[in-house]
Amino acid sequence: MLIGLSVYLYTPSKVAPILFGVLFAISTVVHIYQNMSVLLNLVRAYLLIGMCSKAKTWRVTGTLPWAGIIFVAGFVTREISIYHDRNLGIYIASIVLLLIAPPVYAAADYFILGKTLYYVPYLAPIHPGRVVSTFCGLDIIVGVLTGQGGSRIAQYKLPDQVKIGEALLKASLLLLIGLFCCFVALTIVFHVKCVKENVLSKNLRTIMILLYVSCALILMRNIFRAIDIWESGAGYIERHEVFFYIFDGVFMLANSVMLNIWHPSRYLPQSNKTYLCTDGVTEREGPGWVDKRHWFITILDPFDIGGLIKGRDKTAAFWETDNGHDDVTVLPPVEAQKRIEES
Repeated sequence: MLIGLSVYLYTPSKVAPILFGVLFAISTVVHIYQNMSVLLNLVRAYLLIGMCSKAKTWRVTGTLPWAGIIFVAGFVTREISIYHDRNLGIYIASIVLLLIAPPVYAAADYFILGKTLYYVPYLAPIHPGRVVSTFCGLDIIVGVLTGQGGSRIAQYKLPDQVKIGEALLKASLLLLIGLFCCFVALTIVFHVKCVKENVLSKNLRTIMILLYVSCALILMRNIFRAIDIWESGAGYIERHEVFFYIFDGVFMLANSVMLNIWHPSRYLPQSNKTYLCTDGVTEREGPGWVDKRHWFITILDPFDIGGLIKGRDKTAAFWETDNGHDDVTVLPPVEAQKRIEES
């Protein structure tokens, strides 16, 4: 391979893309199986007791298979690009795919935290539904910037496009890191509240650990990408392929496999209406936390500051009247205590 005429600044490994592509494919297949298993359980529940409309756990990890598929596609195109190392189009495709895949894993973390806040609504620092809409909405903006930047920065023959691409990638990575730090801060606030109120069961503790580890892996990958972009040109990181496989390969694969082994659906209830009582043991089926504001207002004011001022948040505090409330029922012991007993 003639390095001077190649889109790569090093002699790329021909084995590594195949290895990571296969490993991500295996993890993705497992995620698909796990999600399908949850869906089959929902169908059985609907046929037996008509509860399918209340069960939404499958949505929590629905983004994981998509992230894996994007990674597989990215490594496949990278392998093809290695054998066609003067083809800029294939190289750009591999760059863009491998740039947008990690934020899809981050979306799974948003869903997991949102689901957890539905489970412990009285300690939620933000409306559970707003976690997904706010962070995923901003993630989409980051994804657009990343895709545009990645496609331009790979065009070595067009210096102006490279500069625009670098600016877009720098902006997107800074926004992504800042956004993710806010998400981690939100997770820590919720965790501290659970500890203070003594409701942190084994299952909740497991969810918190999963979120922390996943966030750490994704954040380290984002910081690596930011350093790579800030080096510009033929920096040390860009000239050594091993960094790419550590942060975009090993770290992201570890995140995917971790969520295979400790699948969140094992630790959270199926319905968003199921919540943990303030005693930290009893589970109840309530009316659910519904935000009746217009969707656009929820994006502009995810913390419902207006509701805090007007006292609207108190009207939704159904957990404060769970004893004898017509809309709140204690779940059957077999259904409600199954996860609690595991802890």
